[in-house]
Amino acid sequence: MKKKMRLGMFIYPGGHHFAGWRHKTTPASRLSSLDFYVNVARLAERGKFDLLFIGDQLNAREKNGRFFGRQTSSNLDPISLLSALSAVTNNIGLVATLSTTYNEPYAIANKFATLDHLSNGRAGWNIVTTMDDRAALNFSRSAAMEKTDRYIRGREFVDVCTSLWDSWGDDALKRDDGKSRFCDTSLIAPIRHRGESFNVEGPLRLPRPVQGWPVLVQAGGSPQGIEFAALVAEVIFTAQTDIDPARTFRNTIHEKLARYGRRPEDLAIMPGLSPLIGSTEAEVFRLEEELSDLLHPELAMWTVSHLFQFPLDQYGPDEKLPYEEIRKAKKMQSAAEAVLSNSQRQQLTIAQTAREIARSRTHGNFAGTPDQFVAHVENWMSEGACDGFNIMPPYFPSQMEVFVDQVVPLLQKKHILREEYDGRTLRDNLGFARPARNHFKKLLSKGGLSEAIEGRAGAA
Repeated sequence: MKKKMRLGMFIYPGGHHFAGWRHKTTPASRLSSLDFYVNVARLAERGKFDLLFIGDQLNAREKNGRFFGRQTSSNLDPISLLSALSAVTNNIGLVATLSTTYNEPYAIANKFATLDHLSNGRAGWNIVTTMDDRAALNFSRSAAMEKTDRYIRGREFVDVCTSLWDSWGDDALKRDDGKSRFCDTSLIAPIRHRGESFNVEGPLRLPRPVQGWPVLVQAGGSPQGIEFAALVAEVIFTAQTDIDPARTFRNTIHEKLARYGRRPEDLAIMPGLSPLIGSTEAEVFRLEEELSDLLHPELAMWTVSHLFQFPLDQYGPDEKLPYEEIRKAKKMQSAAEAVLSNSQRQQLTIAQTAREIARSRTHGNFAGTPDQFVAHVENWMSEGACDGFNIMPPYFPSQMEVFVDQVVPLLQKKHILREEYDGRTLRDNLGFARPARNHFKKLLSKGGLSEAIEGRAGAA
């Protein structure tokens, strides 16, 4: 029996190609409207996707200190959006990105518990530890927290949130049991958390989520991020562009799980993948040319400068990147370093690098026919490189419609993708157990995330 592929749909206003919002089929005037997202959510549910994935943006995109107007900027609040979409969908998971750096645990625990109740058990939380200095300026700070501190805070943040979700027993809600009781207070308790970053009394103000906790998603690829994922993540959204490094990444995660008493089947690793699908190779080539032509030269140059956090104003688009100068200027995220190394290996010009980044930022991309796409993902699955993919259409909704109508049936015919949903909750459909109360405390007791992140316990 073939292992079923997990599939996420990453919704991004205008599309994941930087010029996707300019495509003739993209309704650019409706990218902030509810009907746009309702259409996308229903399409994804028709395609039997496991989950919808919504990112978050804590600062405006800028160029030279001013708002940059050549790229879409209509990111809606993820919890508000997914709460609305919970009313027009029935099965698909709803995953929102929220930062542990610029939020408080009680507020986040309350938001996700609410979403899980509203959706009857379909909520997921993509946990990020925001690194952008410009985001810090919007939250009364002068700079982002140092990476180690961000992950240590993130660990404690998740500890507090899971404790708050666990502050109600599963049977605490009575709604009048003949004793005039709405709830059994003996099954509800304060958490009295006292830690390095947070002091939280609790309990939460609403019952334990339907799933126990929302499904926990994480996207870090650095050594600290990998260590954090080994403790926290049930789904890992990773940026992998080549099959061999992807398999190595997955094996590394699996090895680290044992540190916390976890098993490989306790999580799904889902690289981001942006597919451009055409009925023939000639059509695919035409679509690629269309998108390249839509990429404004100013946006192309900004794309490279923004990813590497390095000003390129004095360079021409046909020059090679100043690789060593970029590396010396600022330590980059692992995904950005991978893009830089790939550009250096191929000796791409700045303009060529921009086109590569514009296709899917630091994630994988694919251009081909439906049959070729199925062969591509089958190979990744059979080689142990992933458990599925987070699909990132280059533009919405037409490329998503092509995927659902032409690719999904082929995946189902090969028994790679489900034909019907397996259960009622996101955990059911991903094949994950509902966590018992205090489960995260038990994982923490296995030892030493803070020490591992700081490199004192043999961490990579």
